[in-house]
Amino acid sequence: MTDSGLWQGVEAEGRWLVTADKEFADFRHRPPGTHAGIILLRSHQEGLDEYARLVQRMLDEVNLDDVAGAVIVATDRGVRVRRNS
Repeated sequence: MTDSGLWQGVEAEGRWLVTADKEFADFRHRPPGTHAGIILLRSHQEGLDEYARLVQRMLDEVNLDDVAGAVIVATDRGVRVRRNS
């Protein structure tokens, strides 16, 4: 599946996208408030264990009600939430 096809499906179903592909979180193409929510996992190491750790960190720090329309970036240093301003 292409990125475009994936995004069309996510949009059609009104779902959040959890990804390690930073292009999906590009504000120029998908600004906060124009989608159901994007959660970007940014790690120095790839792998399921590392991504699971970042998801847990995000869940510990972010109320899931706040994901709607936001771009959330979970990194080794913390979690940032960007909303439509």
